[in-house]
Amino acid sequence: MTPPTPPSIPDLVAAALLALALVHVLAAKQFERLAHRFPRHAGALHLLGEVEVVFGFWACVLVVALALLQGPAEALVYAESRSYDEPLFVFVVMVIAASLPVMTAVQRGVGVLARAIPLPPALARTWLGLAAVSLAGSLVTEPAAMTLAALLLAPLVFRPDVPEPPKYFALGVLLVNVSIGGTLTSFAAPPVLMVARTWNWDSAFMLATFGWKAALAVLVNASAATWVLRRYAAEEAGGTPQRQVPMTVMVVHCAFLAGVVLLAHHPIAVIGLFLLFLGYTQAYERHQTPLVLREALLVAFFLAGLVVLGGMQHWWLQPLVEALSPTALFFGSIALTAATDNAALTYLGSLIEGLSTEARYSLVAGAVAGGGLTVIANAPNPAGLALLRHGFADQSVGAVALLLGALAPTAVAALAFLLL
Repeated sequence: MTPPTPPSIPDLVAAALLALALVHVLAAKQFERLAHRFPRHAGALHLLGEVEVVFGFWACVLVVALALLQGPAEALVYAESRSYDEPLFVFVVMVIAASLPVMTAVQRGVGVLARAIPLPPALARTWLGLAAVSLAGSLVTEPAAMTLAALLLAPLVFRPDVPEPPKYFALGVLLVNVSIGGTLTSFAAPPVLMVARTWNWDSAFMLATFGWKAALAVLVNASAATWVLRRYAAEEAGGTPQRQVPMTVMVVHCAFLAGVVLLAHHPIAVIGLFLLFLGYTQAYERHQTPLVLREALLVAFFLAGLVVLGGMQHWWLQPLVEALSPTALFFGSIALTAATDNAALTYLGSLIEGLSTEARYSLVAGAVAGGGLTVIANAPNPAGLALLRHGFADQSVGAVALLLGALAPTAVAALAFLLL
């Protein structure tokens, strides 16, 4: 076991600011309510109520604090030492996946599959959105799956006229299913990607060790949510894209999405493809709807803030991970994932020398099982919340209600990884 390193003052400040950010996330919905009560300050309160702004805001506070404690140059060195590849990738893939041609292609594909399921059309599409699209994340990556599933499900179940409890349960199922649905391969789920190369986990290993268990849990969760939503699932007027999009435009957009997924670890290439994509959408503007640039930028800001805040938490996370037995590590990683990004947690685990095979399994299984408990637990979660929050009261997702809604699907995922 690595001897614990005494934390420095900047380490303690970073931990305190992370704690404040978590409290801020819990209080985000209250800021939205205050904005209605105090219209004079509604702008500032709405800003503070944006969950996607929280971690970026506190990351800026951390950089300022480091500048005061260590000097501006050191603060900039730390901020520039972080890797922002994941926020960049999520931003690009979210914009492309949410474009009208890609969503039209997904809607058509889901429509074909829905006709083969002996359920009412809206209910069949709901089940496919929660199950099939979540599992597709193992191929198109989890951020893309989250974006596609959220846009598909928004007009079906995440509507203002649907009661809040079933919506929160469905949201919990979606977040958990996307988190575990990316484990059928070694490249689609961020927490798996962090350890795959270090531990020599390829896609065949992932499918045999994690994937089939995750797939069963996804199907159980999706079926339970569909049953709960049986009285509410319905197409909202205007929810399905109505504009006719030529097949060639859909193919080009899907090719852009595939290219970005294949080049996910080459940020310069991703930026180049994205600029070409923007040019193409401008050239064929008549086949487009406005791109979700604002929502995607907010999500990227959220993730970048998490990268900055999370980069100084290893002093307490790593000794804690090292000290736990495999079983305790499984449940501990579920709990820790709720308070930290699961990819950051598995990355710290990959740095531990001599971690047993059982401990490696427990760490990753717990990290992905707990990926739906909070907005910060899994990188794609902010994208889903940004696209679905307009269907909830006050146009905001409550952190406590989300946690409660995700408990049952998290338990299903945990049991699948523990018992199967």
